[in-house]
Amino acid sequence: MEKNITAPLIGSEIKELKSGDYVYITGTIYTARDAAHKRMYEALEKGEKLPIDLENNVIYYMGPSPAREGRPIGSAGPTTASRMDKYAPKMLDLGLKGMIGKGKRSEEVKSAIVRNNAVYFAAVGGAGALLSKSIKKSEVIAYDDLGTEAVRKLEVENFPAIVVIDSKGNNLYEMVLQSC
Repeated sequence: MEKNITAPLIGSEIKELKSGDYVYITGTIYTARDAAHKRMYEALEKGEKLPIDLENNVIYYMGPSPAREGRPIGSAGPTTASRMDKYAPKMLDLGLKGMIGKGKRSEEVKSAIVRNNAVYFAAVGGAGALLSKSIKKSEVIAYDDLGTEAVRKLEVENFPAIVVIDSKGNNLYEMVLQSC
C-alpha cells in the first residue's frame, strides 16, 4: 500500500504503517552516519546536549556527494543501517521515531523500535541520484568537520521509502525469507 507521511512523525501515523508499505515522506529529516552517531553517543555519555532534538524525528543514514550547480545536494543514497545498530536503541529511547537506511537491523534495534513505537524504512541502494531529487534543501547543522558525515537538516518532498520494520516488529526482510 502507498502512503504519504509527514516528518516529524506522529505516533498515530506510525501505528498505521505496516511492513511492506511504500511511503512518500515530506517534511524535515536529518542525516547522520557512523561518525556522527559515535559523536552523539559520546556526548550523551558526558551528559551533553545533542545537536538535534530526536523527539519524533527521522534520521537518514546517508553521506551525500557534493551538490551539482543549482541543486541543494549531490547523490544521496542510503548507507548500511547495521553500522548504526550500536547507537540506535539509545536514540530510539530518546524519542527518535524513524530511521532510513538499507539492510537488516539487529534484534536489539527491532526491540527498541517496538518499545518506542518507531519504524525503520529502507531507501533503494544505488538510487542516490534519483533520491536526491526529493531533497529540496540541505543544511549542515552539526559536526561540519566530519565532511560528508556531518549532521544535515534536509527538507524533503515525496521522498520514497519502504517500511521494513513496523512499530509492531513485523520485518519485511524476514517475511520475504519465510515466503521463499
